Amino acid sequence: MKKYLGVMLATLVLTGCPSHPPEPTATIEPVEPQVPTTPTPPPGESVPQPPKIQTLNWEASINPLVAQMLKADGVTPGSILLVDSVKNNTNGSLPIAKATGTLYSALSSGKAFTLVPREQLAAAKQTLGLSVDDSLGSRSKAIGLARYVSAQYVLYSDVSGDVKSPQLDMQLMLVQTGEIVWSGNGAVQH
Repeated sequence: MKKYLGVMLATLVLTGCPSHPPEPTATIEPVEPQVPTTPTPPPGESVPQPPKIQTLNWEASINPLVAQMLKADGVTPGSILLVDSVKNNTNGSLPIAKATGTLYSALSSGKAFTLVPREQLAAAKQTLGLSVDDSLGSRSKAIGLARYVSAQYVLYSDVSGDVKSPQLDMQLMLVQTGEIVWSGNGAVQH
């Protein structure tokens, strides 16, 4: 038995020894990075001008519609209103964030509604798994969001048509039933 243990011990010791001598460690030499050269365009080529951004007068477009809405029958003063972000359904790009801000400002200056704060709206969208800048919004999403924040009304707005002459549509809906209490539209002023 002692011989057997001795042979096993010798086998383990010999298998643990390296069969190759250790290699010398590699030396690391720093290399200077090459600075890429940017090609300069030939003098005959001109850079094309980017398209001009269209300036729209959102205040002149939104304020008359808000004034009409505030005079509508069936609107209970002091009710909680969720202002959904304006949707862009045109064939181009528009500064929709400015439109939403203008709409919010026009409604907050009047005392007809208590507006859902933007921070509360953003938190509710995040809780429900919606993007804060959800451009694929629908009326049903807006009503669901309004129910979540306990609003009585929701204002759904979209801009549609050709980007050069867009049309603004607004609908004030009762959250409990989904009934459209007021609807208005008008051309977006330049």
